[in-house]
Amino acid sequence: MPDSRYLAIKKHYAVFKQLLLLTAITLPVAVVVGSMVALFLWLLTWAINFRFAHPWLLYLLPVAGVVIYFTYKFYGSSSEKGNNLVIDEIHQPGGGVPKRMTPLVLAATVVTHLFGGSAGREGTAVQMGGSIAQVVTNWFKLNAADNAVILTAGVAAGFGAVFGTPLTGAIFAMEVLTLGRVKYNAWLPCLVASIVADITVSAWGIHHTAYHIDIISNIPHLYGNHFPFQALLLVKVIIASIAFGLASWLFATSVHGVKDLFNKFIFPKWAIPVLGGMIIIALTFAIGKPDYLSLGIDAEHAGAVTIPSAFNAGGADTWSWLWKTIYTVVTLGTGFKGGEVTPLFYIGATLGNTLSVLMGAPVSLFAALGFIAVFAGATNTPLACTVMGAELFGSEYVLFFAVACFVAYLFSGHSGIYTSQQKNTPEFFEKRYIHQKLRKYI
Repeated sequence: MPDSRYLAIKKHYAVFKQLLLLTAITLPVAVVVGSMVALFLWLLTWAINFRFAHPWLLYLLPVAGVVIYFTYKFYGSSSEKGNNLVIDEIHQPGGGVPKRMTPLVLAATVVTHLFGGSAGREGTAVQMGGSIAQVVTNWFKLNAADNAVILTAGVAAGFGAVFGTPLTGAIFAMEVLTLGRVKYNAWLPCLVASIVADITVSAWGIHHTAYHIDIISNIPHLYGNHFPFQALLLVKVIIASIAFGLASWLFATSVHGVKDLFNKFIFPKWAIPVLGGMIIIALTFAIGKPDYLSLGIDAEHAGAVTIPSAFNAGGADTWSWLWKTIYTVVTLGTGFKGGEVTPLFYIGATLGNTLSVLMGAPVSLFAALGFIAVFAGATNTPLACTVMGAELFGSEYVLFFAVACFVAYLFSGHSGIYTSQQKNTPEFFEKRYIHQKLRKYI
């Protein structure tokens, strides 16, 4: 009878062999996903700049919404579920992620931005990643467990490539599936997929927006000069992060609430995107500027409020974060396509800008904290968002990044923007439990 040491070695070898096989399978997935993301980002840039040059396209937003509605109705199949379909298939394989999801979500997102809808791009990248990964898993006829790993790697590839944050992409793909649990069995395939997809995007000549935090010279350093730390600044960060968490809660509950409200009371259903487009047009007229349309990264006019401008003093209005919340909630809640993450970046950065003025804190640091913390609260991924802070802004302020992301996560409510995300946390760490305790003192 073989001894236990031999059996253990044999088991480890089998696990290592399977892991290498799955990692090898992710390579072509990553290259294809990276190429599709590069095409998507190029088309998105073209669509946004074309609308800048032809602002009258905004008036056709209701028509674009109807086209998107009927396209998904007649050709979309289960693709309408978007990111949640991919997450569901990872948890419990069913009908699979359809191949048609990739061209549908790519075209619908570009159309949404071409006509001024306020949406993001992560949802498109994640859905393309899941759809392309599903094609490969079908070719290899993988079992349910291996299928889940490759789909997760597809999510990592899409997310890492679209934002230029490969390490974040790998962690996000594992962390977003289940609140309170990270499936490390997918770590190597996810990391390889995210890195290769990001490299592929760069190879196609696509570049990502660079952000910068100004050096704060009056903060003493701790732990061998690695981490700037000041007690008063930490208190301000915690207070701001509570606000970031509440902004996440407002966004997530509003998106779900608007979608449910319109589906319950508006008939026929194709009228929902028509009404949504008309609301966006009316809001733009009422405000008198187009700053809250589309992604919010490039400036349509001098002095426009954008994510990069929020990193500078005076670069955001007091209520820019709320206006962007309203615009995006209406856009996504009425059936337009895209994602939530870039609008969450905008909401967080502009809210951080406003809070920095109120609390006398460094503007660029608080914009960066809001950028990642509102995202962390809305997606329940504080670890990935902490790493994103280091990848996008440098690791010097990672201590503040971690505090902001985890505090925002705790104060952002029990649910997030992904309804298929499972919960697996002890009661003490449940955000619902924390909210119940807080109500005793409020």
